[in-house]
This record gives sequence, C-alpha cells and structure tokens, in this order.
Amino acid sequence: MRRYLKYLKPFAGAFAVLIVLLAVQAVMEMLMPNYMSDIVNIGIQQGGFEDGVPPDMTEEGMQLVSMFMTPEEQQLLRDSYTGNGGQYRLGDVSEQQRTKLDQAFGLSEWTMLMALRQMPGADDMMSQMTGSGSLADTDVSNLDLSAFDQIMPQLEALPREAVDSARASAERVDSSMREQTAAAFARLLAEQAGVDDAVVQSNYLTQTGVQMVIVALLCAAASISAGFLAARIGASVARKLRADLFARVESFSNKEISQFSTASLITRSTNDITQIQQFTIMAVRMLIFSLLMGIGGVIMALLKSTSMAWVIGVAVLVMLGIVALVFSLAMPKFKILQKLVDRINLVARENLTGMLVVRAFRTQEFEEQRFDDANSNLGSTTLFANRVMALVQPAMMLVMNGLSLAIVWIGAEQVQHSAMQVGDIMAYIQYAMIIIMSFMFIAAMFGMLPRASVSLDRVFEVLDTQPEIVEPEHPKPFVADELGVVKFDHVYFEYEGAEEPVLKDISFTARPGEVTGIIGPTGSGKSTLINLIPRFYDATRGSVDVSGVNVKDANLYELREEIGFVPQKGALFSGTIASNLRYGARDASDKDIETAAEIAQAMEFIEQKSEGLNAPVAEGGSNVSGGQRQRLAIGRALAKKAPIYIFDDSFSALDAKTDAKLRSELGPYTENSTVLVVAQKISSILNADQILVLEDGRLVGKGTHAELMKTCPEYIEIAKSQLGEDVA
Repeated sequence: MRRYLKYLKPFAGAFAVLIVLLAVQAVMEMLMPNYMSDIVNIGIQQGGFEDGVPPDMTEEGMQLVSMFMTPEEQQLLRDSYTGNGGQYRLGDVSEQQRTKLDQAFGLSEWTMLMALRQMPGADDMMSQMTGSGSLADTDVSNLDLSAFDQIMPQLEALPREAVDSARASAERVDSSMREQTAAAFARLLAEQAGVDDAVVQSNYLTQTGVQMVIVALLCAAASISAGFLAARIGASVARKLRADLFARVESFSNKEISQFSTASLITRSTNDITQIQQFTIMAVRMLIFSLLMGIGGVIMALLKSTSMAWVIGVAVLVMLGIVALVFSLAMPKFKILQKLVDRINLVARENLTGMLVVRAFRTQEFEEQRFDDANSNLGSTTLFANRVMALVQPAMMLVMNGLSLAIVWIGAEQVQHSAMQVGDIMAYIQYAMIIIMSFMFIAAMFGMLPRASVSLDRVFEVLDTQPEIVEPEHPKPFVADELGVVKFDHVYFEYEGAEEPVLKDISFTARPGEVTGIIGPTGSGKSTLINLIPRFYDATRGSVDVSGVNVKDANLYELREEIGFVPQKGALFSGTIASNLRYGARDASDKDIETAAEIAQAMEFIEQKSEGLNAPVAEGGSNVSGGQRQRLAIGRALAKKAPIYIFDDSFSALDAKTDAKLRSELGPYTENSTVLVVAQKISSILNADQILVLEDGRLVGKGTHAELMKTCPEYIEIAKSQLGEDVA
C-alpha cells in the first residue's frame, strides 16, 4: 500500500482540493435536515417567528410579560423596546441581547402559565380565553390576549410566594419547549400590535426555501467537481501504473517473461489495473465522503437530542457486526477471483490462437469442457462472494427501518413530554439515515478492497521483478575496425533450474561479408545460441562480443540497432504492410522499403493488392499466409540496413523457387554485413562461408560444406538424410 501511495503523491494538490469539496458537500448535506426542521418547527408551528422576541408590542402586552419578569429582565425589556402611544417596537439589539430577551420572554410566559394553573377555577378561566379544554390540554397559540384584561387584577394580586413557585416550575420546563411557547406568544403579541402574521410566515418560508435552493446548488456543484477530480485522479493513477507495467514488461528478458504467462500479464495490465482504478475513484470520492457524513451525522444528531443517542449507538454496533460477519465470509473468495480470471483468459487465449489445431484434432468438446470448468469456477466463486455481499444492503435496510421506528416511537414520547419538537424528530430520522447510508457506502468500499488489494499485489509483483538483462553503468562504444564482427569465446549457457547447460563451450567468429550457417537436430541449442547475440539471454560463462565489445558492456539500444533480426515466428503488427516494413527503420524512404520487399520476394503479392504497400495487416498478420508473413518479416529486417543479420530458420515456409531467388538477391544486399542463418535444411546454408554444426549443445563441426563432408560425421548424416546417399 505504501508503494501505491507513491503513485497518489503527484496528485496531493488535487487530493487536498477534493477533500475541501467533499467537506463542502457534506456540510451542505448536513444543513438540509436542519432547514426541514426549521420549516416544520418555525415556519409551520411557530408561524415564522424564529424566537420569543416579538418585533412589536402593545402597552397591554408589555405590561403582561413584564409582570412575571425579574427586575433585571424588566430593565432589559425597557432597554430593548422603544415607543409611545401604547405601541412599542424592538430596537437595534445585539445577538447576545436578543438571546437574553428570548430566554426572559420564555420564562415570563411559562411563569404566567404555571401561576394560572395554581389559581382557583383555572380551567374555566382558560376555557373562556381559548374556547377549549383545560389549561394542560390547551394550545398556547389559541390564547386570546384581550381576555387577559379581565384577570389582570387577579394576576397582580398573586402573592410573591406563588409567583416564585411558578417561576421555579417554569425553569424546570425543557428549554426547547420554553422557546416554542415563547415563539407562539411572540406571534400573539405581534398580532395584538397589528403585525400581519401571514406575511411573517410567508416571508420566513420564502427565505428558508431560497436558502435551501442555494445550499442544494452548492452541494451539487461540490459533488460534480469532486466526482470529476476523483475520476481524474483514478484515471491518472491507472495510466501511470499501466505505463510503468508495460515499460517493465518491455524491459524483461525471456527469463522474466517465462515467469508470468502472457494471459496473466494481459490480465494484470487490464483487469487488475481497472480494479485499482475503480477502487481509487471510490476511495478518494465515496470513502472520504462517507466518513465525513457519518461523523457529521452523529454530531448533528447529538446536537438535536442526546436522549436518543443510545438508539444510534445500538444501530451502529449491529451494523459493525453485520459488516464483520459478511467480510469474514467474502474476503477469502475475493482473494482468489483474480487468479480465476487469469485462468479463464489463459484458456480462452489458447483456444483462439490454437483454433486450427483444435479443429484439426476434433477436440472442440474437450476445449469447451475445459473452458466451462474455468468459467464455472470463476462464476461460482463470484456468485458466492456477490451473494454474501448482497446481504449487506437488505440487512442495512432492516437496521435503517428499525432505527426509524425506534426514533419515531421514542421521539413521540419525547414530544409528549415537551422534550423535543416534531421538526427535530424528522431531522433526527434524516441524520440517522445519513449515518446508516454512510456505513453502507463504507461496507461497499470494503467489498472492493480485497480484489483491489489482490490486484495491487499482482501489479507490483511485476513491477518489483528486476530484469536480468540491464544496461551497464558505463557502456563501452563499439570498435570501428571490428564493426559487425560476432565472436563467441568458450560460451556456456543454462536455463534457471536446468540440470545441465544448453550450450557448452561454444567458440566461433562471424565476420562481415561472410554467411555463417548454423545447423543441428531439434533441441541442439541453435535458437538459444543466436538469442545470446542481441542479449535476449546472457551467457552463463564465456563472452559474446559484437563489434569488438562484450554484449554485457554495450548499450542495449545501440547493440540491437546493429542487428536485423528475423525470428522463427515472423510476428506482424496491426497496421499496414508499409508500417510493418518500417518497424525497425522509422525513417526509411518508400524506395528503401520497396527494395527490402523486393529482395524478400514480397512485392509479388503486395502488387496484387489494390492498396499496395498501404494494404492493411490484421493483428498478428492473420490476414496473410505463413509464407507471406515470413517474407514480410525478412523485408522488415532488411529495411534496417544493419551490420549484422540473423535469420532464425526464417526460410522454412518458402517454396524452393522463392527460396533460391531470395538467396540470390540477398547476397549482394548483405555483402558488407555479417549474416547468421539458422536452418533445418542443408540447402539453405549449402554455400555458406562457414557452417556450425551443433549436437546436444556442443559445437561438433565448423567449416564449409565441403570441409564438413570430410570431417564431421554428424553433418554427413544430416546431409545424406536430406540430399541423398550420393551427396558429395
């Protein structure tokens, strides 16, 4: 994971901006339930009056509320309101002064209500003032303040002990209910002073609605920007990983390539990196956001009410238990999924590349069964993991709905006992849902984590594999006087883990202007020998020199620029015939590639195509025949005009006539180059300047055809088997 963080380091600035955007989005999301709560509590229940401080009051209203205030509160009231003629208006007060006024109004009004309850005939009195039941069941907002004129003498006559007792009872009432009652009284007092409460309510609802729209737009803008940045970071990290992975594979020698199957390398550079990309996007986008929302939801819920905190605590513990159970079952399966993807890619690739062999041997049913087995293993493992993960959402939904019911049930009792308001219950439910949804997102992230972790390990397994063939620290330049000279000096080579060397004590020199043929039975080490020249492998012992320098001391790029190489399988690339011929010589002119194609005897079929050299070549050269593919591979090597040419059994697919014509034209073209030809047929190297005969990795013969026919039994045996007993 530490190595993965190095890939995120270049995006630290974008990551910081992303966190800020996610924080803005989370704050905006947290504000929405509060706005909804205010609309219900203030806009609907309190008629748009935000607190218990009325903007206007009459003389009667001022007298009524000040009657139950302390001397300090009465002084605060006189300092805050100005007026004459029986009308008073709230002055320019500070936020701190307004808060004190709100508390003073709430305590005064609840003291009055508590005092009324202690008076004889209180229910009848309240029935006259409201036209409904007892004081305990009466909605304060229905009070008729004008009816207080009749009982003012009785209120003024209350003994101080009764007022103090009522005050003490008022102080024990929950502060939220005192605030709600104060706001209702503020509405009544303002109406009494001529304020239109419908206008106040409409203005409040409009103002709050506009604020909600602005918050929603800010939330959307932050969300879109955060999503864009997260996608950009994920795609950039994946691009860098894919580029590094490809570059590392390109630097591998054949030894490292053999450690990983081709199907596995393709899976690692595609499917595995896609898993990492998706996890990166989700981690930097949803995981951080979910954590912010979860923490914010808990804080906001506790600010609304601490009395129901235990309900959320129980729900969180249940969810943690569900997540732990689910991932203890699913994680082992996720860890083997990528290996199963490797397997199915391997089987599919083998079938596609070997389709003709499969049909020729009529093994379609066997291959279908092999694919079905790999597919079934992948399918059943994926199905099990996904089924277990599918339990998370319904389980979380069950907890979510149960939590909603618990909040409503317990909250209803809180409302009944004046401990909470209805809008607060609604907001509390929304905050609880935010917390649950955050856990669901986090659970989904942990579902991606095992596969992403496995993919990271697989990608870094390739990145951490150091190639055996590396550039020398201080490369030596080629010797001008020995340009093109290839020299083997007591060379040994063995594959890792092999019981004995493949090549044993090989020594020879190939010079410019000469053709060196290499022949021997299958498995004698011919291809291995020539693979040492461009450093596809390194000799175990001895030295391989090219142009006067040990290949281990030469710059790899310069070394391979010296060589025109034609492998056994002439692999072509998708594009055109011209792009394939120019593959090793990007700056070659049209004339150069036409000349190379003519010598390779490829112009014959190229001219038959309407597009000529611009004719398309399919992936792997699948739209040309084996002989045509081989001729294009030869032309590609010739277009380099290299000092050294290596042909690894490159004439096997050519008919005798084409082979002979190619050789007759190849001689003059390569007269100043060193030519090494690996052949199975003696006819291909019959006129070579020297022929190397290999047997079980040893050089058992070296010389011209005539010389070997006199001195080398192994060569004589091959010649007689191919040319007949009368060969000389």
